[in-house]
Amino acid sequence: MKINMTNSRCLNFTQIEEFLQGTSNVTFLMESREEKYVFIKSVHKQFKYTTLSKKYKGLITRYVKKVTGYSLPQTERILAKSFYGNPYRPQHNRHIFINKYSNADILLLAKTDALHGRLNGIITQQILQSEYKDFHHEEFKNISEMSVSYIYVIRKTKLYLVKIYGSLLYTKTTPVKRDIGERRKPDPMGRPGYIRVDSVHQGDRGKTKGVYYINSVDEIVQWQIVLCTEKISEEYLKPIIEMLLDQYPFIIKGFHTDNGSEYINHWLVELLNKLLIELTKNRSRKSTDNAQCESKNNIIRKHMGYFYINQKFAPAINIFMINTFNVYLNFYKPCGFATVKTDAKGKQKKVYEKESYMTPYKKLISIPDFEKYLKPGVTAESLKAIASCRSPNEYASIVQEKKMKLFEEIGLDPFDF
Repeated sequence: MKINMTNSRCLNFTQIEEFLQGTSNVTFLMESREEKYVFIKSVHKQFKYTTLSKKYKGLITRYVKKVTGYSLPQTERILAKSFYGNPYRPQHNRHIFINKYSNADILLLAKTDALHGRLNGIITQQILQSEYKDFHHEEFKNISEMSVSYIYVIRKTKLYLVKIYGSLLYTKTTPVKRDIGERRKPDPMGRPGYIRVDSVHQGDRGKTKGVYYINSVDEIVQWQIVLCTEKISEEYLKPIIEMLLDQYPFIIKGFHTDNGSEYINHWLVELLNKLLIELTKNRSRKSTDNAQCESKNNIIRKHMGYFYINQKFAPAINIFMINTFNVYLNFYKPCGFATVKTDAKGKQKKVYEKESYMTPYKKLISIPDFEKYLKPGVTAESLKAIASCRSPNEYASIVQEKKMKLFEEIGLDPFDF
């Protein structure tokens, strides 16, 4: 029997049984999916599928399955759906978003984070924008438009993660009580020249001490100078402190520290008095007095790690710090500057707005008549020449290259930390 399956009304249950037993000569004319669905719906309607007994439902299901070629679960699913209306499979025109940022852009972000030690989103965004807008590196054109929130999204992608490794942690130093120096929080009144100082220990090997870093940060412009010393005794520390004060481009007026014995002593008071610099120290139960400097210790940890470095390499590290690392921190790495806002109840809150992120150099030149704070021999032109000679990524590459050479000289594998 030759049957046009688009007209199933000519069939009854007996003919269906004969068809299924293979006793009839049947020719199938359906080809498209739409035709099959029309056929299924017509069978469903003709035999009133939902009112049938279990026996005849099974017969209809086997019949539809054989004619359409669908699997048994799919046939049962379609017959169940057809009762509620149109059984046609919906055609979804899904919108596919085009990836704005390519793999090359993700690798540029990974490279930038690797060079700068994975800074926060706002600082990273400013570096990317500076690479394109200030230094006209065309490969950064697209990624310079990336939002701060999307930077964090990209940092979770597989392509990014295979290029970047975890961050380092640091341990806090324990303050020691001393009676020298005034317990007072400095009040710079918006003027540069009031620095916060802290010590960072590189690490020990058994009972053998490693090198120490002297970390100092200006309170207003966050100008940061880091130097290395073999020991923190007077013999070694005094020339380092003199060198540190000399590294700042502006005149130093205040020297604030915690209660560490390396700073709260008579020889430092004598040195600072000669230079007309006041010495202040943390107040009791005011752990945030030197928090600005302590928070910057992590920058040293990111680049120098925690592993032991023999004290004899302190001069070599100092050359790297003075000639390369300190220049990077002050001219190429942006910092966040807080804005204090007061609500209706008089409560003050520090807010880090997007526009407040800038390098210490840019913060310095934003101060009205900043040139009057500079040391003799230091000019605005000389500072500008340093800031414009390289892009952030170019100078960060120089930092990484010289750091690797330093580690090779020390005999360390930089990938071990």
